Amino acid sequence: MRNHVTRFATAGALLGLAACGERLDIANVNNPDVARAYATPAGVEGVIAGLGVQLNNTQRATESVNTQAKILAGETFASVANFGMAARAVIPRSVISNELGNDNQTGNLANFNQFSRVTRTASNALAALDRLVAGGGTLGSPAQNARGKAFGYYILGQALGYLSLAYDSAAIVTPATPSDVVPGLSSAAAVNAAALAMLDSAIATANAPAATSGSNGFPLPNTWLNGQSVTRDQFIQLARSYKARIRAGVARTPAQRAAVNWTEVIADANAGIKSDFTVNVGGGSGWTAQFDLTQIYVVGGWHSMSPLYYGMADVSGGYQSWLATPRDSRNAFLVVTPDKRWPQGTTRAAQQANTPSNTLPPGVYVRNRPTGDDVPIAGYGDSYYDHRRYGAANLAANTGPYTEMSATEIAMLAAEGYIRTNNLPAAIALVNASRVRNGLDALPALTSATTPYSTDKSTCVPQVPQAPNFTTTACGSLLEAMKYEKRMETAFTGYFIWFADNRGWGDLVEGTVVEWPVPYQEMQARQQTYYNGTNRAARGTYGF
Repeated sequence: MRNHVTRFATAGALLGLAACGERLDIANVNNPDVARAYATPAGVEGVIAGLGVQLNNTQRATESVNTQAKILAGETFASVANFGMAARAVIPRSVISNELGNDNQTGNLANFNQFSRVTRTASNALAALDRLVAGGGTLGSPAQNARGKAFGYYILGQALGYLSLAYDSAAIVTPATPSDVVPGLSSAAAVNAAALAMLDSAIATANAPAATSGSNGFPLPNTWLNGQSVTRDQFIQLARSYKARIRAGVARTPAQRAAVNWTEVIADANAGIKSDFTVNVGGGSGWTAQFDLTQIYVVGGWHSMSPLYYGMADVSGGYQSWLATPRDSRNAFLVVTPDKRWPQGTTRAAQQANTPSNTLPPGVYVRNRPTGDDVPIAGYGDSYYDHRRYGAANLAANTGPYTEMSATEIAMLAAEGYIRTNNLPAAIALVNASRVRNGLDALPALTSATTPYSTDKSTCVPQVPQAPNFTTTACGSLLEAMKYEKRMETAFTGYFIWFADNRGWGDLVEGTVVEWPVPYQEMQARQQTYYNGTNRAARGTYGF
């Protein structure tokens, strides 16, 4: 963890503006005018309305730490060098270089820069709205004011939260921060606390009497969260769900994960969404899911599902044999599983027939790819399987619904909270709801969250590597069943979910760096010394 205090301006955006030097005092109304944008009711609401797409596209970009995190967490595997993927796939893991001109400098900077910009834009818009109302102005009605203010806080909280998940520190910018002042860098924990406070402000604003006074309040216009006309109650459910995600996800170690306020996580999760939350992408809307819906569908080494974690679905013994093979000599094997999210069948031909195209049957996420699309890779990344949850949208010119937040993600956060507070029946009920829906056997009543729920390896899922050698497997526990459900339902959704979970659960590959350093470009702008990412995970649960 790094702690930085500085009075210098953040990010090159403000420094660049200050460096313009002399200019002609001629107004050009064809170029953006920041002061004018925040000076009128329509301008302020327009800025707020545009926050959603900025947050969304930053999360989904291919060139980002989110892409690198998917590789490091085992959510995806790639052998191509683009976007830092091949570099992050290497085991043993290396430090995250933050040297001048390092190979991944663009991706390391992208999320930091863009999320920081979103926090500034949202904060400026909220401050402008407050000034407007204080001066007797309005967006149109008290309800319309509340709608805009709640949404601004909602996006601000997420942007701060995602900075806290990925980077060891960032600047905390809120509506109380003057637009010409850039704070020093604060720890990830402090940024996370600020994110939760902003989401609390979103909830309080939506709950206030003003939110129902007058016209043009909730639901949100369906362009703000593309394709979703979110009611006030749904908005509050979403904000509380994000609180649960962000509060649990900031932990860097198992000890920190255990110390999370799980009572608060349970409360927020139980008050959260009850069905998947999707946004529409493509179709000329400006909303994209560039990596999850587009890039991983490119054949030729851009994506496969490494068996490291996904192999725990197997009941044939193939995963255990794979674990017993030296890591760099491992090859793809057939995953035979009762889990209906996977292709069914006991031969590759049968599984390929079961998933013949990228447009999979409802509820199926995984495809056994055509043999001709295989890329020979010896090692832990070799696999027959590709994730194809968004296959129909990919084939429709990358247009369709994208799952930003799975209801199972939020249910599993509650389940984890119940496990950690020793309410096992409540946890089992939540885990079983997902398991049974997807063809897995229901967990029985259990008195321990960490002992195997079964001894029948012909049917049990997940099957988990066993200490001390980690070359054999046993049926998983309630805790491992919860992890498995969450991994399957959150793959290629949201932001940083697999990485944050595996980090906090102690499940990352040994030596994986658990947080990114503040990019050197930012440190140079602040006239501070840049440094590499060296905070590494210990050998974890599965011995990887």
